[in-house]
Formats: sequence, structure tokens, C-alpha cells
Amino acid sequence: MASLSDRVGIVTGAGRGLGRAYALALAAAGARVVVNDPGCALDGTGADPSLAESVVAEIVAAGGRAVASLESVGTPEVAAGLVELAIGTWGRLDVLVNNAGISCSTPFAEVDHSLWQRILDTHLGGTFTCSQAAFREMVRAGRGGRIINTTSGAGLGRAYAGSAAYAAAKAAVAALTRVIATEGLEHSITCNAISPLARTRMSGAFLAGTPDGGGAENVSPLVIFLASNAGRATTGRIFRAADGQLAVYQSDIPEGQTSNADTWSPEEIAQRIDEIVRK
Repeated sequence: MASLSDRVGIVTGAGRGLGRAYALALAAAGARVVVNDPGCALDGTGADPSLAESVVAEIVAAGGRAVASLESVGTPEVAAGLVELAIGTWGRLDVLVNNAGISCSTPFAEVDHSLWQRILDTHLGGTFTCSQAAFREMVRAGRGGRIINTTSGAGLGRAYAGSAAYAAAKAAVAALTRVIATEGLEHSITCNAISPLARTRMSGAFLAGTPDGGGAENVSPLVIFLASNAGRATTGRIFRAADGQLAVYQSDIPEGQTSNADTWSPEEIAQRIDEIVRK
């Protein structure tokens, strides 16, 4: 396993599922870990501090070092507090894994603004604010760093009914990842995103009745690679980790069609629509 013995990392949404698996893997590789999770319900309501605390206890019992954070991500204040906790406890920050997320399957016509905002605040707002706070600290420290985001096939590939806010946020996270990666190059800060397919509390409804998805621990090796020195040249990538396979999403623009006239007309588009969309 890649050694992270000199590293300090933050994992958001680390009380269960993928985040817990990431936190345990980072600690097993030698990193000191801030385990962030408010212990909320799937829709973002409520709180259970025992979740983050139990992951910390599990890490400590195995000989690792960890500290709990019980805040809900999505604001600059919480993001700054997470970075301050890492710095105040261990004096540095090297790795940020943005994993926190909530979900509430709701038909598009029935999504009210408060639900829309709550989901975007957690997925996109949490990724933005935590990444920005970590990025600033990594630049200040001058050691470089690793930012690992979480996107989803719901925002990059297949459309799932009831996932409007979730899919919109996850697609935006992928775009944000590439921008952070571009701006991080001169500071030796990498930024990648993972679209994981694993059976967790959040994915259960979407994977019900299918053979898809494995355990959350199956995605952890990719996180460790990206967090380690071995991953220092890998940045701006959107990985898909599913069913034991790894792949990278491509965003090449396909070769287009040219009008048979000087310019396109609605009538020609109608006649050639199958050709344009390549059915």
C-alpha cells in the first residue's frame, strides 16, 4: 500500500458508506484523518454525532490517528473550521476528499426551492467551499496537495427520474474539478473526481433489483492512489469506479454535420435530425 505516513487528510461525509471506507483506508496508509459527518438523514435533516465518533474510535483502535468533525458542509465557515481543525491538531493539510452528500428522490415538478437548495448546498456548495479553503491552505504552505471530489453517473451519463437537484450538482462538481485542477498546476495541487458505483445507503434505491455495485471499500484504492505521491501527475480526471473496473470519462466533441445550404434551416434540421444526433 502507498504510504501516507506524513500526510493529513479531511474526509467529508465519513461516518458511513464510501466516506467511512475512505477514512479507514487513509488511516491504514498512515495518514492522520479529520472524519467529518453530522450524521444526518438521507435528506439532510437531523444529526447523530456517534457516526463520526465511531469511525474515529475504529481508526484509533487500529493504531491510527483521527479526530471528529460534526458540522454539515456547505458554508465557508464550516470549510474554514475543517481546515483549522486539521492545522490545529496536526499542523498541516495535504488531502481533501469531498464525499458528503444527501439525496431525496423527488419528481422534477415537485422539487421545491428549499430542497433544491439543500441538495446543492451540500454537494456543490460543500465541494466548492471545502476545496477553496483547502486550496488556499495548500498554496500558503507551499507543499502542494490533493483534492478528490465526488461526482456521479447521474450527472454525467444515465438520467434517473427524481434526481434533478442531485444530478445537476454532480455535473457541476465535475466541471469545478477541471477548473481547480487547471489552477492548481502551478502550485502542485491536483484535483480529480470519482464517480463511484457502490452499494451504500444513498445508492440503495437506484441499485435495487440490479447486480450493480460492490462494497464501498472497492473504491478506496483509487482514493489512496490519488492521495499519494504516485498520483501526483494525475489531475483534472473524472474517474468511473464500478464493478471492479476503472475508467476515465471523456468529453471530446464529436465531428459535426454541415448544412447542405449556406446555413442551417429548421426544415433541414428536421430532415437530418437522426444524422445529427447519430442515432
